[in-house]
Amino acid sequence: MTLDRPLVLATKNNGKISEFRDLFRNLDIEIKTLDDFGPIPPVIEDGATFEDNAVKKAQFTARVLGIPAIADDSGLTVKALQGAPGVFSSRYAGENADDESNNRKLLAEMEGIENRAAAFVCVLAIAVPRGPALIYEGTCEGMITETPKGDQGFGYDPLFYYPPFQKTFAQLTGKEKNSISHRGKAIEELHGELDKVVIWLKQRLKEEPF
Repeated sequence: MTLDRPLVLATKNNGKISEFRDLFRNLDIEIKTLDDFGPIPPVIEDGATFEDNAVKKAQFTARVLGIPAIADDSGLTVKALQGAPGVFSSRYAGENADDESNNRKLLAEMEGIENRAAAFVCVLAIAVPRGPALIYEGTCEGMITETPKGDQGFGYDPLFYYPPFQKTFAQLTGKEKNSISHRGKAIEELHGELDKVVIWLKQRLKEEPF
């Protein structure tokens, strides 16, 4: 079953784009990114939860571009920090923070803490220009290391240790990471309902001509 319109990834994060393209590579759906279009206003991610932000990004992008959009909001939750950095993961060290400064802050906050349990969470939202969104979620549990390890991936990957593989996410190949990651699990959940999702998209697009 195919979709006669492209599906746009509502992100400019090259790491996420690469992972999404890899995860969608066997599906008969044309994937575009925000870079394939002219400038659009940024989405203010002020939601209280990952789901809030994912839905807001997907619905806004779909409305502006007039085609279905998929957005994710994902981040790291650390048990000893009461779930922080959470929805502030990408800007934990400040609004213009980069991965290195976010990682430094996390290590500083975790200094001397024995309980280093953490989880990556990803919520996917698929939306059309008007109406509700479909939601899919994935979680991967691990631990925060005391020093960065590995040079693959992005974000907190060098600090997120995955016990079953005895490696951090930044030490995994893309294939290994996608097989167990929070984003990979959310996509797998989506795959399991893909026929229903395409039917839903077609019906919604038929009801919402543009």
